[in-house]
Amino acid sequence: MANPTVKLLIVDDHPLFRQGVRWALSNEPGIQIVGEAANGEEALRWLAQVDAGSEPNVMLVDLNLPGMSGLELTRQIRRQYTSIAVVMLSMHENDEAAFNALRAGAAAYRSKDIKPAALADILRRVAHGEYVINDVLLEEPRVASRILSQFRNLPEVQMLVGDPSIQVFTPLSEREIEVLERIAAGNSNKEIADALGISTQTVKNHISSILRKLSLNDRTQAVIFALRRGWIETPQQIQPGSGEED
Repeated sequence: MANPTVKLLIVDDHPLFRQGVRWALSNEPGIQIVGEAANGEEALRWLAQVDAGSEPNVMLVDLNLPGMSGLELTRQIRRQYTSIAVVMLSMHENDEAAFNALRAGAAAYRSKDIKPAALADILRRVAHGEYVINDVLLEEPRVASRILSQFRNLPEVQMLVGDPSIQVFTPLSEREIEVLERIAAGNSNKEIADALGISTQTVKNHISSILRKLSLNDRTQAVIFALRRGWIETPQQIQPGSGEED
């Protein structure tokens, strides 16, 4: 059997729901459920003690957890375990809850009545670094306008103060952040490719994805945008040759 693309940790306070997710995903190829937790505190303890090779790359989190909320758990996960994508589920799908979930760092948000095949598709997509927002939020222009405008206007100075109560949001994948950090340091596409062990075409694809997600026109704008929001650190020294490339 091929290695799974999704190693899933389920966090929900209802045992019957957790069992239902296991059953629903049991025949989905490439998805392995590596653990369960009934609340946020238990999930964090589980992650701190997990054996090598069983680390999840995706967490399915209930919005309304007892004790630590799903939002707070998501914020902690995104700070402590940056390679784990969070898919948040709720009893009801609405733009306010979705906005809060995505702002907290969730990669996707859905209601619990989602079909198993659709859930499996989302899990695979977020495991590969995608940010699944269009499927739910951008179907209605009113919701899309609110989401994009509020994300674009998040307080920039507050994002840099290091206060754990501040909600840090970024629509970029971990690899896209790496590419952006190297652009900020003045690396050329070839230098980025060599450093990350990928092709120059893949670097260009990442840059195109970054610009598309941020609705920006060039890489310089993207670097400034990310620096001001604290997504990447200020480079110690900008090397020559940091202009745009084709």
